[in-house]
Amino acid sequence: QVQLVESGGGLVQPGGSLRLSCAASTATFRSYAMSWYRQAPEKERELVASITSPGTMTNYAGSVKGRFTISRDNAKNTTYLQMNSLKPEDTALYYCNARALGSSGVVNYWGQGTQVTVSS
Repeated sequence: QVQLVESGGGLVQPGGSLRLSCAASTATFRSYAMSWYRQAPEKERELVASITSPGTMTNYAGSVKGRFTISRDNAKNTTYLQMNSLKPEDTALYYCNARALGSSGVVNYWGQGTQVTVSS
């Protein structure tokens, strides 16, 4: 079982920045592809950004490309999401996800979420 703990959310004005962190409780962190998802009220959860296990490839939703950056530090078992030029429509609960191929198939772990509110 992998526990994921997100932090760094909060209230920020439009145009501001936040950095989310996701700490994983596993010695095999480098085996997991990591992603950030978000879910706004009355909307479905959507993929925001993902990064491969070695950190060599990233992928972004079109709505955040050029503003958000996902990264990881395998030595610290932590994934980050740097969010710049924030907009009110970025307001959501942001979740960290860890995904890997196990002996029984794909395994997914989720954090509890951290709230990001963009408002003046």
